[in-house]
Amino acid sequence: MSYEQARDELAAVVKRLETGGLTLEESLELWERGERLAAICEEWLEGARARLAAATATAENGGSGETAAPF
Repeated sequence: MSYEQARDELAAVVKRLETGGLTLEESLELWERGERLAAICEEWLEGARARLAAATATAENGGSGETAAPF
């Protein structure tokens, strides 16, 4: 599932929960689905952060792909 798909479905889940009128069981199922979707989004975001950090480190080191010394 792409980040966008997970994000959009998560938004729909939140909207349904906020609307109310659900049974306790339905609410719990939606909550659990929302938690899974949030975890998927977080995985995508963590991957994006790692890629950005790697690209930034490469750019700062003149494109050598090595990280700079800490001093």
